[in-house]
Amino acid sequence: MICVLGDAHLDVIVSLAGPVAPETDTPAATSVGAGGQAANVAAWITALGGRARLIAAQAADPAGRTVADELAGRGVELTGPVFTGRTGVVVSLSDGGRSRSMLTDRGVGPQLQASDLKEEWFAGCTRLHLPAYSLLREPVQGAALAAAQRLPQLSVDLSSTSALRDYGVERFRDLLARLRPEIVFGTEAEADLVGEVPGSEMVVKLGPRGVRVNGVTHAAAPVTAVDATGAGDAFAAGYLLGGVGFGLDAAARAVARMGAMP
Repeated sequence: MICVLGDAHLDVIVSLAGPVAPETDTPAATSVGAGGQAANVAAWITALGGRARLIAAQAADPAGRTVADELAGRGVELTGPVFTGRTGVVVSLSDGGRSRSMLTDRGVGPQLQASDLKEEWFAGCTRLHLPAYSLLREPVQGAALAAAQRLPQLSVDLSSTSALRDYGVERFRDLLARLRPEIVFGTEAEADLVGEVPGSEMVVKLGPRGVRVNGVTHAAAPVTAVDATGAGDAFAAGYLLGGVGFGLDAAARAVARMGAMP
């Protein structure tokens, strides 16, 4: 069982047929469903044969119920407090599987507090996975730090260059030094921004070029790319369960279809 702590929200994927035409229509393909980096990783863990428990703030609104139902249907154990407010929504603009840019509204996601955590949420878990999104805002940062004290193995995903810059790169490096994660995942841009993390295995996601682990590059599996949203989350889930090859196969599955979920 792997525990993941972080956001569960609605993902809206928009794949544009061309440049946005001002003041009129632009053809696009869209996908709507449960998402959030933490939720994506948890869903891919279960899809790949593992067990996952997602600890997340939830909203008592129709979108929140939709997200909870979808995650339950995917075999994810969802737990966490329910707040008055809005479920987060992230709109991802997808460029034909080559890249994606995100417009982010986290809703109640950052409201999870350390005092909300219950011991039974960690029962049976051997690892905690934390997206950096869970470490860059209060009060969810306090919940993430408290959770990291409860489990023996920790992995962290760097998540977002813009979020890291807003928080402060040196400040985040100090936080990682306190946490001492076993594994740190990041895109090439994120890894370049943060630099090496002493004592941690750096797993650098290179997109269509594959991944770099301990200085060795592993080629991506051949695939016709449709949408890159969630491919890194699929890779992280596969890597945690079965290493590089398993992770690359999962990423290939993700990028071959619309949406971040399996």
